[in-house]
Amino acid sequence: MPSLLLATRNAHKTTEIRAILGGEWEVTDLSAHPEWPDVDETGSSFADNAALKALAASARLPGAWVAADDSGLEVDALGGAPGVQSARYAGAGATDAANRERLLGEMSRVDPAAPRSARFHCVIALARDGRVEASFDGAVEGSINDRERGENGFGYDPLFIPQGYQDTFGELPAAVKNGMSHRGRALAKVIAYLRTRS
Repeated sequence: MPSLLLATRNAHKTTEIRAILGGEWEVTDLSAHPEWPDVDETGSSFADNAALKALAASARLPGAWVAADDSGLEVDALGGAPGVQSARYAGAGATDAANRERLLGEMSRVDPAAPRSARFHCVIALARDGRVEASFDGAVEGSINDRERGENGFGYDPLFIPQGYQDTFGELPAAVKNGMSHRGRALAKVIAYLRTRS
């Protein structure tokens, strides 16, 4: 079975990616390497940050395929914010709940007639032997609800309603969300690429 190291310590992301990939890949993450330092996400784009994380991990694990994603929520009425600051929108070390609270606060100051359109955007960088081999984008369009709904998922999921649905990602079953998610769409491209290389 081929193996893939995820350059993340986010257990929610690892669980989601494992579910999307099914049993086709042996998926591990950085929890198996607690001695490795965290990578500062200093890039100005999702692609920059994904590459930083993938390169750092692949340099420490020669020969292994390493995937790193950077993803977030882009709200049109907020000029694309929170964007690359999605995980830190309410400050360094912010909880998901604090980030959602800040987003709702910012949206409450937006003209009520303005569209609430938004998207989840993901870039996955795939690296091997300290070199980025390729990167892949995925996005899902939707809108921001005016209150949280649902207990599923993580991050901004309880506020995001994907296009064509009335439920938030926080209300939809994981299998439905994973079938359309930004991360799932990017991962499908990663796997198609890896199949051509194996």
